[in-house]
Amino acid sequence: MFTFASRTKNRIKMATIVLQVPDESLVSKVKQARKMLMGVASVKVKKPAKTKEYDITKTAGYREAMDDVKHGRVYHADSVDDMFKQFLG
Repeated sequence: MFTFASRTKNRIKMATIVLQVPDESLVSKVKQARKMLMGVASVKVKKPAKTKEYDITKTAGYREAMDDVKHGRVYHADSVDDMFKQFLG
């Protein structure tokens, strides 16, 4: 993400550059490189949030599908042509 700096009523909006570094050992090198750039005020490190493992069995669609199986609302077709024959008669 990159935004340009602008001045509004004597307030300066600072430009923001977001770098995604896949290897945490490189973060210190990025911080060192910042010292070589004039005008860079700070470097903030934000670790990625831990993502929860997705469990499809907790979704409404899964529960609805299992209810369809339970009540026999499931159909079988040997091919696409067979499926259309069942639907269209």
